[in-house]
Amino acid sequence: MNLSIGALSRETGVKVPTIRYYEDVGLLPEADRTVSNRRTYGPGDVSRLRFIRHARDLGFEVDAIRQLLQMSDHPSKPCQEVDSIARRHLANIDSKIDRLTALRTEIRRMLDSDAHGTISECRVLDVLAEHGKCLHEHH
Repeated sequence: MNLSIGALSRETGVKVPTIRYYEDVGLLPEADRTVSNRRTYGPGDVSRLRFIRHARDLGFEVDAIRQLLQMSDHPSKPCQEVDSIARRHLANIDSKIDRLTALRTEIRRMLDSDAHGTISECRVLDVLAEHGKCLHEHH
């Protein structure tokens, strides 16, 4: 099976420029080339690109995906480092959720205030102008 970059894109749902980017940053190996210098891809490339896309959909960063791909090339090794990468990613997600929850609380508090009259009484603008009026120091 030799797929063009367009066929690989259709097969995996990954846009052509993104496929090229993944090659440039080393997530995908450099593609084989035809005599006319067109990229061709095989079943291994499809599987690898699907892995990358799923990992990206789950929010893993490129460097983490690179490490995970390298580890997947050694299936007999222990899974500890893979788990460690996933745990770090989960901690980052939890941190983002905490920050977003604080942001939501702050915006709701601004909107729920009694001042909805004129611009001079606007609670949203008042709080945005003075961070000290926020409930959370870091958001």
